[in-house]
Amino acid sequence: MIDCLDDLIQTRRALIIASNRGPITIHRNDAGDLEYERGSGGLVTALTGVARQIDATWIASAQTEEDREWKEGVIPLSGDEHTIRVKFISPDPRAYEGYYNVIANPLLWFLQHSMWDLPRVPIISRATWQAWEEGYLTINRQFAERIAEHLQAIQKPALVMLQDYHLYMVGRFLSDLIPTEARPTTIHFVHIPWPGPEYWGILPPAMRQPIIGSLCAVDLLGFQTREDGLNFLRTCENYLPKAEINYKEGWVEHRDHIAHVRDFPISIDINALREMAKSSEAKAFKAEVEDILEDCRLILRIDRIEPSKNIIRGFIAFEELLELHPEHRGKVKFVAFLAPSRLEVDEYQDYLDELMAAAGRINANFGDSEWEPVRLFTSESYPRAVAAMQLYDVLLINAIADGMNLVAKEGPIVNRKDGVLILSERAGATQQLGEGAIVISPCDVYATAEAMHEALTMPLEERKERHMELVEIIERDDITDWMCNQFAAVSELIK
Repeated sequence: MIDCLDDLIQTRRALIIASNRGPITIHRNDAGDLEYERGSGGLVTALTGVARQIDATWIASAQTEEDREWKEGVIPLSGDEHTIRVKFISPDPRAYEGYYNVIANPLLWFLQHSMWDLPRVPIISRATWQAWEEGYLTINRQFAERIAEHLQAIQKPALVMLQDYHLYMVGRFLSDLIPTEARPTTIHFVHIPWPGPEYWGILPPAMRQPIIGSLCAVDLLGFQTREDGLNFLRTCENYLPKAEINYKEGWVEHRDHIAHVRDFPISIDINALREMAKSSEAKAFKAEVEDILEDCRLILRIDRIEPSKNIIRGFIAFEELLELHPEHRGKVKFVAFLAPSRLEVDEYQDYLDELMAAAGRINANFGDSEWEPVRLFTSESYPRAVAAMQLYDVLLINAIADGMNLVAKEGPIVNRKDGVLILSERAGATQQLGEGAIVISPCDVYATAEAMHEALTMPLEERKERHMELVEIIERDDITDWMCNQFAAVSELIK
């Protein structure tokens, strides 16, 4: 990590990260004392590594009343004397509701995952416009003002890293607030897919154009895959008047500013994952999963319960496998660990009901007193997921759309059975892992069933070769490399 920070250290640049959720959430315990709950995920891990070397500040939206009361301060990083400064914005609850639950989710999230049922949704009503103007724009402006305020206080060059679809308007607001000569270098990384202009054309111009124009106000715009970056350039060409697009070099010039477009596939914290796999908690869960299998082979899926993950078609494909290849009956179990997600939204609750019904139908039609073909677990437990990943013969990821899908990278790292990865061509991970996986079209349940059969009957030597290839690819670029690649790209821009 130190080498990739050389340019930032030498230029004495501060680092500011802005995201909807921060690296900590603050709660008050039974004794009335404040406690810091560290966020999970690779982004937090990568930043804490960076913060050990340079001045780093994370700006986020308050999630609890204690966050609001605390406002800002310095917190220690785990295991050493280094610290990171965290600052919260405290938006009005009604504004946050519009920003998060009307515009960011579900409008933008559904758009970017190509999940709209267009004859019926979206319906962009007066309430939607109010959420856009009084929620999304308002809170994005608050983020920009908080960043500008911090820049004014530190009085030094800075690198600002904006995260994801919640903060699309911050780039434009920040450039409006700060004189050109004093502006920081700015990266915006988009963690979810970017669809083609045909889909963006469904948004009204008065939403679409500001979003695209704001993203063109940053210096470096990062996406998960080359396709996402290309789709962004095409979207600019279609909907951003007077923009100049260079596809070969990957940039957009708009309002006398050049935004460079690159792909930075996100990855995992390999060392932390391997440590988790060796933990006593994971070992206990591993024994539980082995008891469930009862010498059967394991087809595994680990997902959030949301429509883009394509869980129901995965079950239908397994049903097709049992119909077409009855030799697998009684010898294979499909185990799904499904984490609840946004179940207060009707569409998500309906989806859960449908997938439960699909699993029940398979068990009723094919199971007996000694063999239950499908087992579902609808609670969130990362140690249990890591335990199960060590045991799979087949790991199924058949998402309709996914920015990356980190399970595709976590599974091969901890798996101990030379398990085969079946991977949707619409998952971002396919750009890197496609050669070592069996790649399927997410809507083709017949081909997915045949892929399961191929994986279950694949010669051991081929399984080993595929598994080793996946591990080598994943180890080549971990979460630290993801951050370093962005810093290296920025260093080229500021020379």
